[in-house]
Amino acid sequence: MKKTARAHTNIALIKYWGKRDETLFLPTNSSLSITLDQFYTDTSVEFDEVLDQDTFTLNDQPVSETERIKISKFLDKVRTFTGEKRFCRVESINHVPTAAGFASSASGFSALAAAAVKAAGTEATLEELSILARQGSGSASRSVYGGFVEWQMGEREDGLDSYAKQILPEGTFDVSVLSVEVSTEQKKILSREGMKRTVETSPFYQGWLDTVGEDLANIKDAIINQDFTRMGEILEYNALKMHATTLGANPPFLYWQSATLKVMEEVQAMRESGLECYFTIDAGPNVKVITTPKKEKEIEKQLKSLDVVKEIYPCRVGPGIRYID
Repeated sequence: MKKTARAHTNIALIKYWGKRDETLFLPTNSSLSITLDQFYTDTSVEFDEVLDQDTFTLNDQPVSETERIKISKFLDKVRTFTGEKRFCRVESINHVPTAAGFASSASGFSALAAAAVKAAGTEATLEELSILARQGSGSASRSVYGGFVEWQMGEREDGLDSYAKQILPEGTFDVSVLSVEVSTEQKKILSREGMKRTVETSPFYQGWLDTVGEDLANIKDAIINQDFTRMGEILEYNALKMHATTLGANPPFLYWQSATLKVMEEVQAMRESGLECYFTIDAGPNVKVITTPKKEKEIEKQLKSLDVVKEIYPCRVGPGIRYID
């Protein structure tokens, strides 16, 4: 059976920054995200007894052998879960801008987990899919669901209590996310490397761990009560705090560029003038600006006037995994 699944990317409002287990992708803190409607991955999987290894094409092109082996190791986890013995053919199409800071690993592994389990003829709960997807990419655990999603860090060593759950479904609290692209260059420090270096060497990291739980509790309350201002204040504060930990790493590093700072300053200036918006930044130079649908067009116009802005991708709150056979 050939099965196709679609999963959307997400943007973390409370960041996932640090692993306590590198193999199982177990985080040092719980996180919270919004699933985005405009960015997604479609992945088809078909198991076939004639294959002597897994094959993987991305955007109609065969991937490198290194990437194929990485995907095959993930598929081994799916085979363990389903009892499927055969190798499979994987075809994936990314509908995600290929730029620094717009990573498609969340949607990619979430769609792959869902399609592979279904192609093996097995049913899985969303919780089980979240646990599987997490083992390919931590943030993929959140892309299983739509709306506002919390990834619980869990406590067990086997990771069976580390999975995502939906806090508020799509269509309940409508916000706009403007993904502002200022750079398309490959970042010098990959997220995984930057995270590891920060955990191991930054004296600021303990401060992150000591306070991120409070950020999470406060933003969940704001989201449930649809308090946009409080949500915005917390998400911006949390993003700045995460990036501050990288300055204390040894050697120190920073994902921002001068263009990143220009966008951040413009967001703060707009807010002071009465246009309410807030920024968040993942492990890259590009900025996500959170606002209300009513203010979206005006804020987008202001941001486009900046000479450092290459492109803006407007998004709203998106759905979870669905099958599109």
